[in-house]
Amino acid sequence: MQRQSPPTAGVAGQLIKILVLSLTCGLAVWAALPLVRLEAWVPLAIVTVVTGLILYIYLSPRRIAAKYLIPGTLLLIAFQLMPVVYTISTSVTNYGDGHRISKEEAIVAVQASAVKEVPGSPQYILTPAWAEGTDELTFLLTDTETGRHYAGDVDGLTDLDAGDVTANPAGKIVAADGYRPLTTAELQEHSDAITDLSVPTGDGGIRSKGLSAFEGQTLRRYDAECDCVTDVETGQVWTADDDRGYFVAEDGTYLRQGWKVNVGLDNFVRIVADPDVRGPFLSIFGWNLMFAGGSVLLTFALGLLCAMAMNHDRIRGKTTYRILMILPYAMPSFAMLLIWRDMFNPDYGLINQLFGADVDWFGHTWTARAAVLLVNTWLGYPYMFLICTGALQALPKDTLEAASLDGASGFTAFRAITLPLVLVALTPLLISSFAFNFNNYNAIALTTAGHPFDEGSQAGATDLLISYTFRLAFNGTGADYGYASAVSLFIFTIVAVISGISFARTRKQEEIYR
Repeated sequence: MQRQSPPTAGVAGQLIKILVLSLTCGLAVWAALPLVRLEAWVPLAIVTVVTGLILYIYLSPRRIAAKYLIPGTLLLIAFQLMPVVYTISTSVTNYGDGHRISKEEAIVAVQASAVKEVPGSPQYILTPAWAEGTDELTFLLTDTETGRHYAGDVDGLTDLDAGDVTANPAGKIVAADGYRPLTTAELQEHSDAITDLSVPTGDGGIRSKGLSAFEGQTLRRYDAECDCVTDVETGQVWTADDDRGYFVAEDGTYLRQGWKVNVGLDNFVRIVADPDVRGPFLSIFGWNLMFAGGSVLLTFALGLLCAMAMNHDRIRGKTTYRILMILPYAMPSFAMLLIWRDMFNPDYGLINQLFGADVDWFGHTWTARAAVLLVNTWLGYPYMFLICTGALQALPKDTLEAASLDGASGFTAFRAITLPLVLVALTPLLISSFAFNFNNYNAIALTTAGHPFDEGSQAGATDLLISYTFRLAFNGTGADYGYASAVSLFIFTIVAVISGISFARTRKQEEIYR
């Protein structure tokens, strides 16, 4: 007789399904409303299709396989494919500081940033604030003539309901729904951003002036016929260059505010053609391979040695020893890196004091590289110890016993049996460790910060490709996300090729020992 589920189980299952699908619909509506407001029709269509697909599958009594596959598939798309697609799309643009907005928005920003106070300019009482839940700077404004309240940002002015605003007797806004006024410390820290912010208003903009603000007239006007911006005082003209995303004058100067454009393969060409990148590339790439390969080799060797020692039958207190060995793995890596950096300090570092040495560890190329490898080995060997312990415990004991009966020495058994079998099991993990260490930005940034540097060079002796290109892309005149995305794809290609070759060799190795 077929066993039936109790009625309560069926009711509970239906209630859980209703709850989950209701939550899905609620999240879809929550995501769709801002997309409608921003007129982002493509993302809105994606949200609609995905929600409809989920409802179609889970409201049907059939399609059992799809019910199990769809969650993993959607997560794969959201967390794997979408970031890759976005990185590729960004790599062919000039997206970055000064190029984050469209051309239309750039025109408004250019005009609003060059405003001048004139007699009769409207005056406001100013309260700088953060838009709630963001780091977007906003002006909370009170019109000194009408007493009306506004919120102003780079997109323009928004009327505030009097019931949503709390103002002191002088009219200064001290609280407003959806905004958090800056503290005194934040006012000092972000004074430059407050001074630079200009709220566009028709033919002008609102700028700060101490504790107040004024609405001035723009000194730069855009003419659609010539697609140019003209300074009304000096007559200087900047013409739009849609290839570069700038307004450029005849003398080559350009306005700081630009817009996002497609630059094709320019970012990739820059990696190869730019002498600042191409010059030290080979030396950095060689050290990058040495660092990643050396980290894997040293951590694996030390981890395997410790695992074999702890796997011996005569060792007592194995649990205690194993706990002590994995302590570095349990520590926050960023904190440990900072501690090791101080330990290598030439003046007060523990290492120099302990050995009575006077070594400037981060001041010379090979001592700095040795120090980084030592630190990374200390941080990485507990992981290798854990996986090697599991691999050793899974080895067939009868094979090792047969080798011992045949007269094989311990070293011979290790070289001919133990090590090959361990490598067959752990090679994929070693490849993933190599890929991780190839892009191990924290290990460099938090210890040597790329030092030592040759005079006038932006490339440090301990820089990896990721840390060097980060410095080029983000430590110059501003963030250049398009270039950084191109470099990321370039590094990804290198790691993918090396990993692909390694996996191919792994499959051959598995066939030999199968």
